[in-house]
Amino acid sequence: MNFWHSNWVKLMVFSGLVLLIGQNCITKWTLKSLFASDNPKEIISVDVQLVNVLFTVRDKKGKFVSDITPERVKIYEDGKLQKITSFSKEFDQPLAVALLVDTSSSARATIKVQKEAAIDFFHNTISRKKDKGLLISFDSTIEVLQDFIDDPDRLTRATKSLRIGGGTKMFDAIQFACQEKLVKEIGMRRILVIIGDGDDNMSYETLDSVIQIAQQSEVSMYTISTNSSGFFGMSEPKQDKILKKLALATGGNHYSPAKINDLALSFYQISEELRNQYSVAYRSTNKTRDGAFRKIKIDVKGKKLKLQYRKGYYAIDK
Repeated sequence: MNFWHSNWVKLMVFSGLVLLIGQNCITKWTLKSLFASDNPKEIISVDVQLVNVLFTVRDKKGKFVSDITPERVKIYEDGKLQKITSFSKEFDQPLAVALLVDTSSSARATIKVQKEAAIDFFHNTISRKKDKGLLISFDSTIEVLQDFIDDPDRLTRATKSLRIGGGTKMFDAIQFACQEKLVKEIGMRRILVIIGDGDDNMSYETLDSVIQIAQQSEVSMYTISTNSSGFFGMSEPKQDKILKKLALATGGNHYSPAKINDLALSFYQISEELRNQYSVAYRSTNKTRDGAFRKIKIDVKGKKLKLQYRKGYYAIDK
């Protein structure tokens, strides 16, 4: 085979691979060094199975720590130390934020304040030409009131259109937001904010199933309770425990405002946290892709530091 014909064939093969990759048909591949040699032993292995973990660090007073360096960070998977391949401050990285609002009948007394707080949140969090916001309401149905967009004004108009409905499909709404919307936002931090009372009486999905879905989709959930018991300082209801579990299992946070007018403060705290995150990545030393859950632990050198991050991931081919 002459030189020009040989390299033309290689170019066609390479173009075909690129096309398949663009169609999401290949997520893990091995490419031959196409133009270097005809020797079949010369192989370039490209492993895209990086594990990315977002985390925040607070001091003993609860203030964000913004001067963490990679030398201070260690990460473990199932108890085994991993080699960090990248570390960065995510203070300015693009956000894909989906806001889920409970519009069931139980939200009738708080919907006005929810709207006002959500509008402020979008304006404080979504930067044009960088971040994206999405608004979904859920009751007996799940409705996308505004798809992903970088315009806080459009998100404001959608928020004003929120209306009270019937039952509650919170878990199904989480599944929809993760698998149909957020997972498609490549190269962005995927954030799901849920405001509601944590009740669910109509979903096919369960608490455990949506936690798994969020972890597989690399989505961090933040939850804000609208339960009246929180407003009056009563003991934590079962629904708040559900909201807290959703958040903590995925590296997010849970907020139970002391009174209804503190909803805006909870949204502000979420916005502030999103601008104080770090990202760390590693390639697991365990190459088996068996779908099993792998536990993650992050250590940061320092006194009385509090870390927040997702507690693991499912080892599946993406």
